[in-house]
Amino acid sequence: MALKKSDLYSSLWSSADELRGSMDASQYKDYVLTLLFVKYVSDKAKADPYPLIEVPEGGSFDYLVTLKGKADVGEKVNVAIRKLAEANDLQGVINNADFDDPTKLGSGKELQDKVSNLIGIFQDMDFSGSKAEGDDLLGDAYEYLMRHFATQSGKSKGQFYTPAEVSRVMAQLLQIPAGTPKATTVYDPTCGSGSLLIKVADAAPNGLTIYGQENDNATWALARMNMILHGNETHEIVQGNTLSDPKFRTGDKLATFDYLVANPPFSVKTWKNGLDEDYDRFDGFGWPPEKNGDYAFLLHMVKSLKSTGKGVVVLPHGVLFRGNAEATIRTELIKRGYIRAIIGLPANLFYGTGIPACLIVLDKNDAQARTGIFMIDASKGFEKDGPKNRLRPRDMHKIVDAFVNQKEIDRYSRMVPLSEICDKKNDYNLNIPRYIDSSEPEDIQDLHAHLRGGIPNRDLDALQPYWDAFPSLRSQLFKPLREGYSELTVDKADIQVTITGSSEYVAFAEGTLARVDAWWADKRKLLVDITDTTRPNDLIHDVSEALLEDFRPRPLIDEYGVYEQLMSYWNASMHDDVALMVSEGWDRAAKPRLARTWKDKNNKTKFEEAHIVTGARAAAKRWVMDLIPPEYVIARFFPTEKAELDQLVANHEAATQALNEYTEEHAVEEGLLWEAVEDDKISKALAAVRLRVAKREGAEADELEALQQVIKLYDAEAAAKRAVKDATAKLEGKALAQYAKLSVEDVQALVIDDKWGGTIRSRIGTEVTALGQVLVARLWMLGERYERTLLELDAEVEAARAKVAEHLGAMGVLE
Repeated sequence: MALKKSDLYSSLWSSADELRGSMDASQYKDYVLTLLFVKYVSDKAKADPYPLIEVPEGGSFDYLVTLKGKADVGEKVNVAIRKLAEANDLQGVINNADFDDPTKLGSGKELQDKVSNLIGIFQDMDFSGSKAEGDDLLGDAYEYLMRHFATQSGKSKGQFYTPAEVSRVMAQLLQIPAGTPKATTVYDPTCGSGSLLIKVADAAPNGLTIYGQENDNATWALARMNMILHGNETHEIVQGNTLSDPKFRTGDKLATFDYLVANPPFSVKTWKNGLDEDYDRFDGFGWPPEKNGDYAFLLHMVKSLKSTGKGVVVLPHGVLFRGNAEATIRTELIKRGYIRAIIGLPANLFYGTGIPACLIVLDKNDAQARTGIFMIDASKGFEKDGPKNRLRPRDMHKIVDAFVNQKEIDRYSRMVPLSEICDKKNDYNLNIPRYIDSSEPEDIQDLHAHLRGGIPNRDLDALQPYWDAFPSLRSQLFKPLREGYSELTVDKADIQVTITGSSEYVAFAEGTLARVDAWWADKRKLLVDITDTTRPNDLIHDVSEALLEDFRPRPLIDEYGVYEQLMSYWNASMHDDVALMVSEGWDRAAKPRLARTWKDKNNKTKFEEAHIVTGARAAAKRWVMDLIPPEYVIARFFPTEKAELDQLVANHEAATQALNEYTEEHAVEEGLLWEAVEDDKISKALAAVRLRVAKREGAEADELEALQQVIKLYDAEAAAKRAVKDATAKLEGKALAQYAKLSVEDVQALVIDDKWGGTIRSRIGTEVTALGQVLVARLWMLGERYERTLLELDAEVEAARAKVAEHLGAMGVLE
């Protein structure tokens, strides 16, 4: 069974749980990533007769498994990993973690158990088929770990990772042509763990030749492992300080590259320490300030680009507007035309800092002919992700679309002429708010409307996209009151039903879903044709781009919102489904399997969550349906039985409600059932005991009747519950048997039409609902704001004052 991304992530993070608490995240990442690496290359070596990494005898993960539970497991794991490192010239790369260190792992039995448990977690993974062509599941898992390690490591430890979303945007901004040969070079002078370089290489269909330099030795080792895990054979990652000791050079000149990406450390104060001044990086620009290295890194990058080279760099916003030496350098860069675009990013995206950053797009090709700089203010497009912010798929695509197509979008992007940047007012200041006002228009209170009533037409005109989509709706909701003002023709409480019930709104919603259905039908063959050669990333690119194009001309609805609905579902579920089918095929992927089991720290057996459980206790079998959960099989093949079960569930709910209502009424102090209550609770057993006692005592008839009634209600509720349980078991049994009868066509219909198509259709439908809710909320607020004039409010206040005075007079307080 192929690994699901979500299961892989969970297993990898549970391995970190074994170590959490005994050491810092910046340390335990070495243990987790080392075992991830050893397991991956070992599985690949078994599946590939010509593996990239040689796995020597006594250096494989299978050998590590034989060490579990042994007293000297830590020492022998160290020896095995050292053998693997020596066989592949990876000393100091994969053997940095000490699995026999009592200061980190405990001593004696604690260390033995901890290392053995770590091996056990990875033992159940199978990476031999985890990488479908063009879609690196393990690479994604590696990034998942890096992101979590960066989050937990704190500010000083988070610099080794650039968020994957930012990396993907940077790769797309380079616009690497499809036919670019692999010999084309890409360079990152501060490459960290190498993920940014890998994203750029992945954006080139033929790949690229990778060069990188990283100062921190441990992070350099991560980068080397990362390259191997991603299959990037043609790479050269070196260790050292880029500014004081640049490794890529020819004589006294810096080497130059076709493409460049970087996320250098922000505002380094010690950048001049050991600086080698022999490479003319600052000639013609001036020296950066002594206590801030942002422009030192930027100028190194400019010097490292070929005459037609392109680059994208992450830097703090301050480089756009700070004065003195930095203003001088910025002016010269603008005059030479090296800056093609600037993109403002949201704050709190990066792990090393919470300050907002920007992307600077460098382009030396025809730089002297450049007449403007394209600017994008993308600072407001993000989602919260724990303590950090993250770019959504819609935010990423919008940035790239705007840049590639040079789209002028109100309050978002525009081409700013150099004449505007260089004029006396701006004086080469590149601060984005000078050129793009991304603030929302002020919601102005209209004094005339407050005094005389009515809703300003100005506020209604601002909703013109809605009136364009629903041409007659405005006249249904409003009528003229006086020049410049209108009044509602319906009560505020009826605004929602008027909008959502209008024929135009209904037609818009139905038209949107019809558009989704047409797009999905057009792409169905592409989905039916998924085989073991399908590249999942290429598949979703084709499907999602078609969706975007279909919705671009649609009025009102945001095509990026629709795109987000698809991509969020892809990331959450659909990607796992496609990867499963690529690995297993349609038929095998749809087969139920028995749930996985494992031992927890207390040696108790734990079970994977199951969809269907048959049998009981020791004979129980727990079935998991990875591709097609049973509710889809039931809905398609057993609709009558499902309807009958739904009715039984409704009967059970009604029986429970009747019981609750009766006990709430009578099982209270001095109520008919109060004598049967113990510890503020009543049950059938308590009621039965009280009934026997009450009969012996000759209790009142109404108490006896109440006790008999509550027992009947308990019996009815129990019978209804048993009926639901029996019907559920019967229906689940039928569904389980049905899986063996499914043809490939059945599986495709269940997955493509029912599961994927139904979910995506529903998700996109929420976009229309959200649009309606925004309109309803705005109109309700305007109606509420101007519902009563100032004179009416004054009259209400005066009436209230008179009423208070009247009451006070009646009380003798006022004469």
